[in-house]
Amino acid sequence: MIPEKGSDKKEFLVNKVLLDPERDKNTSLRKPLSYISGERVNKPLIYVGMATCGRVAGAESTFSAIREYLKDHDTDAELIEGGCNGLCSEEPLVDIQLPGKNRLSFSRVYASGVESLLDEILNDNLPELDIVGQYENQILRKWDGVPLIGDHPFFKNQERVLLEHCGLLDPVSVESYIAKGGYCAFTDTISKYTPAQVCEEITKSGLRGRGGGGYPTGRKLSAALNSVSEQKFLVCNAVESDPGSYMNRAIIESNPHRLIESVLITSYAIGATRAYIFIREEFSLAVQRLEESIEQARNYGLIGHNIFDSGVNINIVVKRGARAFVCGEETALNNSIEGKRAMPVSKPPYPAERGLWDKPTIVNNVETLFNIPLIMYKGPDWFAATGNGDSKGTKLFTISGSIRHYGTAEVPMGIKFREILLDIAGGIKDKEGFKNSINTEGDDNAATPGESNDKKEDIPGNFKAVVLGINSGSYITKDHLDTRVSFGELEKIGAALGSGAFVVLDRGVCMVDLAKYFTAFFKRESCGKCIPCREGTARMLEIMENVTRRPAENNSFQTLERFKGVMQLRSLAGVISETSLCSLGKSSPNPILNTLKYFKEEFDAHIFERRCDANVCTDLRIYTIDVDACTGCTACFKKCPVDAIIGSPRYPHFIVQDKCIACGSCYDACKFNAVIIK
Repeated sequence: MIPEKGSDKKEFLVNKVLLDPERDKNTSLRKPLSYISGERVNKPLIYVGMATCGRVAGAESTFSAIREYLKDHDTDAELIEGGCNGLCSEEPLVDIQLPGKNRLSFSRVYASGVESLLDEILNDNLPELDIVGQYENQILRKWDGVPLIGDHPFFKNQERVLLEHCGLLDPVSVESYIAKGGYCAFTDTISKYTPAQVCEEITKSGLRGRGGGGYPTGRKLSAALNSVSEQKFLVCNAVESDPGSYMNRAIIESNPHRLIESVLITSYAIGATRAYIFIREEFSLAVQRLEESIEQARNYGLIGHNIFDSGVNINIVVKRGARAFVCGEETALNNSIEGKRAMPVSKPPYPAERGLWDKPTIVNNVETLFNIPLIMYKGPDWFAATGNGDSKGTKLFTISGSIRHYGTAEVPMGIKFREILLDIAGGIKDKEGFKNSINTEGDDNAATPGESNDKKEDIPGNFKAVVLGINSGSYITKDHLDTRVSFGELEKIGAALGSGAFVVLDRGVCMVDLAKYFTAFFKRESCGKCIPCREGTARMLEIMENVTRRPAENNSFQTLERFKGVMQLRSLAGVISETSLCSLGKSSPNPILNTLKYFKEEFDAHIFERRCDANVCTDLRIYTIDVDACTGCTACFKKCPVDAIIGSPRYPHFIVQDKCIACGSCYDACKFNAVIIK
């Protein structure tokens, strides 16, 4: 029987799962207990960040070089393929812990630097490499002169509860996860709470869906629990097809057992005996680690029939699917799992009443589910203590763009976007470098010493906006940087939180071109079921393409058609928003509407002057030759595909604008910077 006291849960799991002699006959311990405790090691521990972001940065070569070094030097050390701690800009990351000392984290460790690193550190010397920091541990000795990793600017202002163990434990070791307290929340839940009490606890916590809609999770679970049916299902949406967002994939690759525990608790809460984790086929590493972890949990009795003699039966299935943006909509996702074409279904009835195979079904994304074990283990009041107003807990963001630190970050709800941009992301780059300073000189409203005045933080003039994901199409401009990460506050400015993308744009980005890219994405991803989305996005894309290119012939009819199309954009977007079948179709006009709202001057420049200030729209570029810089080398003359360049050798050349197609061949060919883009 599972003990009732919460403090005994970890001891029970260690004895039942890790030390059970009968179970050990079939599944041997992958790691010694001194390692899985996560506190002390009896030999060097070398941990390489081997999530997808690390592999892209070269971690596989680093790992191979470390393995060869240990073999050649006959060194007894523990080498682990780990996950990601979130600081993707410093990959490949290598953590090393020596017996009795704090764990060190080194950044940008490539294969060429492995030998010098290990030569020094294994001899108890600090190498001359970039050190992110050391992990603080009360029972281990500190390294002198090495800062704590929690003081690193990227981590200092985060609230890491979902990411607490990401980058610290072996992702595919159930022993390592249990040693960190894993599955205690699950055993506590099935032994102490009824399903109705679980739903009540989640409702009290104030948890809202993190997929973009922000629907109260407890209310959603209660609806499924109260639906009468002999069979119920839970679906975890791990598709994550929103461009610019990859935090769900990162946390699955780094801590798959947390997702499994989340799915188990949520399934129990609604009375589901079968759960599906729907994930993209392209996420090969996440799929591999997730399937291996599920098999481990099943072998140890954490998944299956009559779990730990509790009478609870839950099975988990990984369902692989193709990348499809429409699968972010729950009814389309259910259709895909059933083997049908991924197309939305009108609601009501909602999936909580009639979902998979017409049975009550709950669909939640990875981040939402990740919160549930913490709520059940630490209580709803603990969860509700973080955040503000109607937005409780933390939020994961995939931070990218023109910034110093990019990666996956976890922030408390209620934090200002300005703080994320300047403090966590490290500022945006301008002509002089990265800017994240506070400029109060000569300002009568400057804060006095000891007082905060974060409105004085200096945002470079080349900052343009933060994009909160394609599914929301929301822009956070310079005027709105003091808006808080909150469902309510974002709604006040006409924005939405989205799934978690946080893309920082500078002046080198053309907002009209970006809106065109978003529109092309929606057109390509439309399932085609409803006419407003299928035909409307195609028409919007046609208009945007006309805006970003010069007409083939400069006649009044084409000009009239061009202006007519632009004038139709707002009304067309309104029709699509109001009449599309699913939420994804309804949100498809948002990028265009928000671009017209915040960057109308860029639209005007494209429409009236046929000019792109960012020089991104190639069809609007005008190439000229500086006669003072041109040497008459004829390189541009030879490369021009339409014979638009005239001139004689050793004399300045000229571009005939009526012939020029703005292909850029002359610009690329010129070695004297004589070709100029206007």
